[in-house]
Amino acid sequence: MTDKTRLLDTFLTLTGFDSESFGERAIADELKKRLSALGLTVEEDRADELCGQKSENSAGNVYGFLPGNRPGTPILLSSHMDTVKPGIGKRAVVSPDGTITSDGTTVLGADDAGGLSAILEALTVLREDGILHADVEVLFPCAEEIYGRGSEVFDYGKLRAKESYCFDLTGEIGEAVTRAPTILSLNITVEGRGAHAGFNPEDGINALTAAARALVRIPTGRVAEDTTVNFGRIEGGSVTNAVPAKVVLGGEIRSLRHEEALRKSEEITRIFAEEAEALGASAVVESKEMVRAYETPEDSPVVTRFADAAREVGLEPSFGYTFGGADQNHFSKFGLSGIVAASAMHDVHTVHEYTRLDELEQLTALILALIRKA
Repeated sequence: MTDKTRLLDTFLTLTGFDSESFGERAIADELKKRLSALGLTVEEDRADELCGQKSENSAGNVYGFLPGNRPGTPILLSSHMDTVKPGIGKRAVVSPDGTITSDGTTVLGADDAGGLSAILEALTVLREDGILHADVEVLFPCAEEIYGRGSEVFDYGKLRAKESYCFDLTGEIGEAVTRAPTILSLNITVEGRGAHAGFNPEDGINALTAAARALVRIPTGRVAEDTTVNFGRIEGGSVTNAVPAKVVLGGEIRSLRHEEALRKSEEITRIFAEEAEALGASAVVESKEMVRAYETPEDSPVVTRFADAAREVGLEPSFGYTFGGADQNHFSKFGLSGIVAASAMHDVHTVHEYTRLDELEQLTALILALIRKA
């Protein structure tokens, strides 16, 4: 039922737009036009403005509603509009075997144009073939790549659906994740006292030393099977002949258990305070929740429907977990039971990103099966 040529054209059109986070104006307009032509009621919210990122190139979240023509369970289909950097001037290259890459200077944008294209093609087939279906809602968030900033401020009160399928995962079509972590962003400021390193170092309090003593005590990396800790940025001091008065560190905690992420944050705060105080310095740890962990039971309707739909189109479903965040983290927080499914993208967030046309076809078939089974 899928029109392969049309599907490819849609993908190439969408990846041709510059759409780095909070720069999705052009692709949002294209998606609104296409959804309206397919008979959906379409709205765009003020997510960019609410996030303090309003500009001539920014856009809000794009939402569409297609009323059902039979009773059934309303479902939400979602893929995000933005890409990571470098994403300006993208040019897709299609190989004879159906592999699609960028020209090597930018990302391709299959993350997440793969999901967007398959959803649009599925809705087109739905309309062309007169397939009976329940209510279908689509949500194309902005700024997903920045911890889901767009979906975080969406008004979930307008949704009819209580079940969501977020297409935003690397892997083979049919794979999905039912768990994702809480991600806490850490910003740590250690303040000591400056002094000349040669003339009077005893009058100084070395902020870098205090930070180093704390870091030595904190395990990093995969600290448990379901938890990671990392410090990835440190800034401080000004010249080599002065005792550094201030050091700022950046890090993160990820855990599939929300309470464990909070516990780790408290532990890190305590250790920095202890080591700073021991030297006469001070430490302030700011912990910000970027996304919250969720777990969707594998016997829930949203999961069993996905498994049935995958098998119906000749795919073998599999379920696991991820240490990455996605819009589904916010969907779950606001009451939507859902999963994140593979969406025909590989080597994402690199200039080596690629997809395959046959995978885009498989994804479209899977989405159609999900709609029919709702």
